Amino acid sequence: MEQYLIDTNIVSHYLSSNLPNNHLDFIDSVVNDIPNISVISQIELLCWNSNSINTENIKKFVSDCNILPINDDVIAHCVAIRKGRKIKTPDAIIAATAIANNLILISNDTAFLNIQNLKIVNLL
Repeated sequence: MEQYLIDTNIVSHYLSSNLPNNHLDFIDSVVNDIPNISVISQIELLCWNSNSINTENIKKFVSDCNILPINDDVIAHCVAIRKGRKIKTPDAIIAATAIANNLILISNDTAFLNIQNLKIVNLL
């Protein structure tokens, strides 16, 4: 079975039920396993200012995730990505996390398109 890394934007759209039904069904199937997110996504999600109900839903989602850290392999991939193209460091770390852990990134962000060795499901 394929293993995935979920980008922050997808989590946001998922938790707000702001995905088309076919995408929602797909993300439901990914989340039903233990979902993987980068430590960067964990930070981004927990920093959002939202009402108390949304904050609790975000905390619960994050606590149910496998949080993938930044390690030497992620750093090496991140450096290679950043040297090869203009991309924000947090996005490069998320992409590098997917590559280093042999995961398919689920995103709707065009910043991830055409990154060498990145497998992606683009929900644009």
